[in-house]
Amino acid sequence: IFDKNTVLQYFLLNKCSDNALNSTFYSTIWKLINTLLPPRSAGLRAEGLVEGTTEVISHSQGLVARLEGLLVLGNNSDISLRVETVDADEVKVIQAHTLVLSLQSRVFEEMLRNRNSSTLVLRETAECTAMFEKFIRYLYCGELALQLDQATPLHRLATKYGISSLQQGLTQYMSQNLASNSLGGHVVGWYQYATSVGDTALRDNCLQFLAWNLSSVLQSAEWPSVSVELLTTLLQRSDLVLKNELELFEALEIWLTRNNPDTLTAENTLRLVRYAMIPPRELFRLQRQSAIMTRYHESVRDLLYTSYQFHSASPLQLAKFFDVNCSLFVPRNYLSSMWGSQWVISNPARDDRSTSFQTQLGPSGFDSSKRVTWNALFSPRWLPLSMRPMYTEQGAMLPLRPDGGSGIARPRVIITPATSSADFAGVSFQKTVLILTKQKNKLVVRHILGFHQSTEEVGDFLLGEDLQYRTSEYLVDGSLYLHIIVKPIYQTLIATKK
Repeated sequence: IFDKNTVLQYFLLNKCSDNALNSTFYSTIWKLINTLLPPRSAGLRAEGLVEGTTEVISHSQGLVARLEGLLVLGNNSDISLRVETVDADEVKVIQAHTLVLSLQSRVFEEMLRNRNSSTLVLRETAECTAMFEKFIRYLYCGELALQLDQATPLHRLATKYGISSLQQGLTQYMSQNLASNSLGGHVVGWYQYATSVGDTALRDNCLQFLAWNLSSVLQSAEWPSVSVELLTTLLQRSDLVLKNELELFEALEIWLTRNNPDTLTAENTLRLVRYAMIPPRELFRLQRQSAIMTRYHESVRDLLYTSYQFHSASPLQLAKFFDVNCSLFVPRNYLSSMWGSQWVISNPARDDRSTSFQTQLGPSGFDSSKRVTWNALFSPRWLPLSMRPMYTEQGAMLPLRPDGGSGIARPRVIITPATSSADFAGVSFQKTVLILTKQKNKLVVRHILGFHQSTEEVGDFLLGEDLQYRTSEYLVDGSLYLHIIVKPIYQTLIATKK
């Protein structure tokens, strides 16, 4: 059984051997140990047990409660934290304990070692000052309750004072609450904050959420607050999920009107719009009715001219004269019906399912009247050829191939055209499957997989996910939500000059 003297000796020998700490510090340790530890009779290990067995008696909850009581009442406090607000008169004073702060934070330990009085002055922003008591309580209790708008200042405090456990916990909390509803939106603000403090995990999670759920972001109140850096990053991506390219241009028009950036920024962002993916009738309308297009028409004139050429000739003919692999001719993940179809599969683990849908042959105006019918097959228990049992002519089963793995069946989706056509010349079709899940009562894109014919090509389509239970994180009310997109990819036929 560990008594108070044993614990005190441990702290003195292992943690508190620094000569710079005076006898007041040791006195504080003794007072805390007397206050927090249960009497010897309670013990930390049960005795009288059968030899070879161990049983643990935990007083952790009571210990946390007593620590919280120390903070609230200020008993045996030996340090005052004076939190001053930058550019404001607000001041908060918190009675704390050197031992707790030093054990939890190397930053606090260094500051306390170099202090000249019993008061430690800290300067924080208004948002951080408002959260400072909650932050200190975490150091005493190891837990806190928070709301969406409190995550950033708490993360900033955890980063500043080196509380890695809280920093990681907040990063996880923010990554899991990207889909939560908030009045002014929060994902853009979290991305910009994560970029400023160098939290790459949070930054990448925010960026992926914004790209894969862009339509909802474009309609939110936080869209005009997007930074130039984030706007440019989004416009350069081909994995954006949105209704169509026209929706993106109209959102950019709103951003330019609200922010009124310099001419170079406006021109550079407008040139990242993929005008060839906008129907010609809409391009004509924009040239006549859009104030932004009228103002910056000269900066995008060449892109509009090329787009009109794209819409007036067959892709095969165009490919003889232009590099059709440039971003202007590469579709993003458009959700409109001309590009694909949503597919909701109820009870996906039950058996194979199939569906059919039509898309426009391509975004070119030349192909606007042509349709392609696609057949889609979903199989919940498909075995790759290398995993299937092989038999001899006598019926004996051969051992699996060395690369056969465990032979576990996995789901897959196969998408093929119902018929072939001469119109397919010079065009290959990339299939993209969006996997949607529900987060915070909102459908969001969880994964995006691109392939030529079958998800077998990418190998990780729902790999290891159990679709048999309605509670699976990949199911929405027992159903698998997919959205299939078919993108025509044009092949350049420009002859090499001799």
